[in-house]
Amino acid sequence: MNQGKPWHEDDDFWEMTAPLMFTEARWTAAQEEIDRVVALLGLEAGASILDLCCGPGRHSLELARRGYAVTGVDRTAAHLEKARKRAEAEGLTVEFVQEDVRRFCRPEAFDGAVNLFTSFGYFEDPADDALVAANIWRSLRGNGRLVMDVMGKEVLARKFRERDWDEQNGVIRIAERKICKDWTWIENRWIILRGEGRREFKVSHRLYSAAELRALLLDCGFESANIYDHEAKRLVAVAHK
Repeated sequence: MNQGKPWHEDDDFWEMTAPLMFTEARWTAAQEEIDRVVALLGLEAGASILDLCCGPGRHSLELARRGYAVTGVDRTAAHLEKARKRAEAEGLTVEFVQEDVRRFCRPEAFDGAVNLFTSFGYFEDPADDALVAANIWRSLRGNGRLVMDVMGKEVLARKFRERDWDEQNGVIRIAERKICKDWTWIENRWIILRGEGRREFKVSHRLYSAAELRALLLDCGFESANIYDHEAKRLVAVAHK
């Protein structure tokens, strides 16, 4: 287990887990997910959208197919390279930027922003979460909207399991979970088996309730923030600048 850097900054983690996280079914699901996102954003084709923590471009590419001007931001070079190749193969124009979400900010550059697939709350210092949210707020134009999708603590409490395992595309994940710090933090121990390789990662992140996520977004400058419990599976925040 690599103790030198947090899991979300470890390129080996993203490489080992990519077959689990980005299955063909997940790529197919992006179309329906963006149907809902577009309805929540309420933007016309041609509007500029920021996809923060875009990974290999599942949502960025689907937004571009619908005529939006998309900027996808992620820290993982391998994900961005895959995203660029897919965009090129389809003849899509998407700007992909490699950057830490705590540093990326383009004041008043976007009509909308998305942060999906529980790509928020990775940092041990809560101030870093606030910085990311504030950067999104600053990057939106007046009346811009943010759609954020996370695994909220209300949802997790209904489905929590201390141990389980799954397999996708020949990769096996064995997971152990522990709730910490008065239900504000979850620590996961993942053992990844891929071919003859075996790696262990500590995957930890902050847990937000609907009220806590709404309060954070309002504190960072958003005029309003509504939180929805989508199909009792995810917390979806829609925030207006």
